[in-house]
Amino acid sequence: MTMLDDRTTAATWPAAYPQGYAVVDVETTGLARDDRIVSAAVYRLDAQGNVEDHWYTLVNPERDPGPVWIHGLTSDVLEGAPLFPEIAEEFAARLDGRVLVAHNAMFDWQMIAREYARAESAAPVRQRLCTIALSKELSLPLPNHKLESLAAHFGVVQQRAHNALDDARVLAEAFRPSLHAAAERNVRLPLLECRPLTEWAASPERPRIGHQASYRANSWRPSRKRPACPYPNPGRYESDKPLKQGMRVAFSGDTSVDRELLEDRTVEAGLHVASSVSRLTSLLVTNDPDAATSKTVKAKSYGTPIVDEAAYTQLLRDVAPADG
Repeated sequence: MTMLDDRTTAATWPAAYPQGYAVVDVETTGLARDDRIVSAAVYRLDAQGNVEDHWYTLVNPERDPGPVWIHGLTSDVLEGAPLFPEIAEEFAARLDGRVLVAHNAMFDWQMIAREYARAESAAPVRQRLCTIALSKELSLPLPNHKLESLAAHFGVVQQRAHNALDDARVLAEAFRPSLHAAAERNVRLPLLECRPLTEWAASPERPRIGHQASYRANSWRPSRKRPACPYPNPGRYESDKPLKQGMRVAFSGDTSVDRELLEDRTVEAGLHVASSVSRLTSLLVTNDPDAATSKTVKAKSYGTPIVDEAAYTQLLRDVAPADG
């Protein structure tokens, strides 16, 4: 792959590109909303992707460490580690004013945002960039979208997979040639907005089954069971008609609006949030319809309509009432 000559980078670099990046990796106790960070690493890069410095910390999750066989961090190792509020300021300083870069950035961003929400604060991040999305923009010939495949494509050697510091190093080294390839072709970077979880405080409270709602400022919402949609499923969405209350809507992949906020808006409109795609699904919302995820594959096999996030948010503005 041809890359820009470093001697001419300053003169040819796209003016619209960000001025700095924070390449991040976090290891966690699991994948759910109430899981915690056990380690975090940040590589700070300049506008052209050159490494400025790096930082790593363990974090005491105040609970079981989860999949030790993946991240290798036992309760004994984490017992003396700092709590997240104790490293939050330093972490924020590493992120401040930069675009957060991660492999599957939605996951890393949401885990970080939840930790800051628990600490009654907010991470100073306004935009994120997913290296999976960037590799797709560049049409890299990868067999899959794993970090190890991206690393191998650029000749980057992984030493300790699922170690936050090494994963962040590997990603930083693979991101730089990706960024240069994008700049050479003047590719628009797939930047997405990062909305802090504190925005949920503006959402109206709704009664929830078995849970007392609480939307205080700077609060974090733990996992909860949504109330059942009160309307019958009217069937599939048709492109020339509005959404109708009761329709089953599934989401796949990264979204600009925080996923939970988007799901809240869906529920408030009288629609059902489906956790998977079936023959009963009315609509799949995804910004990457070509991704070979289980949801997109099933949606295509069932003939389920697919729209992107921008189109869906427009449809949410005018949802038709349920029949009867």
